[in-house]
Amino acid sequence: MLDGIISFLRREAVLCIAFLCAAVSFAFVPFDAAQVAASIDARVIVLLFCLMAAVAGLKDCGLFSWCAAKLLARGGSVRIVAFILVMLPFFASMLVTNDVALIAFVPFAIMALGAAGRADLIVRVCVLQAIAANLGGMVTPVGNPQNLFIYTRFGIGLVDFFAALLPFALLTFVLLAAACLALGKGPVSVRIPFDETRIAKRRFAFHLTLFALCLLCVARVLPHEALLVVVLVALLAFDRKTFKRVDYGLLGTFVCFFVFSGNIAHIPAVADFLRGLMDIHPLLTSVAASQVISNVPAAVLLAGFTDNWHSLLLGVDLGGLGTPIASLASLIAFRLYMHTPGAQAGAFMKEFAAANVAGLAAMLGLYAILFVI
Repeated sequence: MLDGIISFLRREAVLCIAFLCAAVSFAFVPFDAAQVAASIDARVIVLLFCLMAAVAGLKDCGLFSWCAAKLLARGGSVRIVAFILVMLPFFASMLVTNDVALIAFVPFAIMALGAAGRADLIVRVCVLQAIAANLGGMVTPVGNPQNLFIYTRFGIGLVDFFAALLPFALLTFVLLAAACLALGKGPVSVRIPFDETRIAKRRFAFHLTLFALCLLCVARVLPHEALLVVVLVALLAFDRKTFKRVDYGLLGTFVCFFVFSGNIAHIPAVADFLRGLMDIHPLLTSVAASQVISNVPAAVLLAGFTDNWHSLLLGVDLGGLGTPIASLASLIAFRLYMHTPGAQAGAFMKEFAAANVAGLAAMLGLYAILFVI
């Protein structure tokens, strides 16, 4: 029993912290059921649930592994193989979220580099994959949870959303490509057997349809209430096991932080302090908050104290770089790497710190050039 509780606390640390914050906040704000319900953004919760279900189904179909195996089939130089392994989560995260992209491609990278006899590159490639997923996912509203929340909360147009983030995505692509080029010219052969019959084509088509419906909802063509009904009925009728693949911890984290931020907004002293910080410099405040409480909670907490969605969006997305807890995706990459035989936590963290500090400095430098100078 005790072991199970400890395991849960470790696995869902952010959820537990979010629940504690929400619970403690009621010591300062009287409980009001109507106020609590009003503080929870149902559209964000519904979209997250439906997207996670559709993406989990696509992943289980074997689609991601098939794509990776095909891209690496011809091998090439170290540079080319590393570039492919890093760019897989960079582009995939734009559609299937940064967490899913890393869960799919970090183990594949470890396996591919091990098979190629280049285990010495695993740490660096995994770190680059984490950065690629974090900054690739910021390009689209569905690329990561904080994007979806801010996009929905502020009613941002798609053109404005893409325009705000595209320059940073382009810089990320250039920096990642340069990092891969620095790995050397030596030839490397990657041979990973993959049985194409493992791809469940009917299930793939089913979940691809659900994913397309989610995108229609994101684009505000389909109401989220209708999407929820369709997804629930479809999964109950054709693929019930997908319910087990949804990250309910993330959904619970959002609910708790919605409640917490709603309560905080009703504490004058705290609300005035946060609003003052966001008025002075919303981007730096968002980046700093992300380093301490992670970028998803930071987005939910700070959204109630500013109308400047542009700086908030950039702040929590760029704030995914930095400390290991700045983005939960980074912790996922670390945990996956630590399952590698001979894994060295110190080596990973050293590489991670250097790459993240350099990446964050470059992104803030670009921000200064575009919006300050």
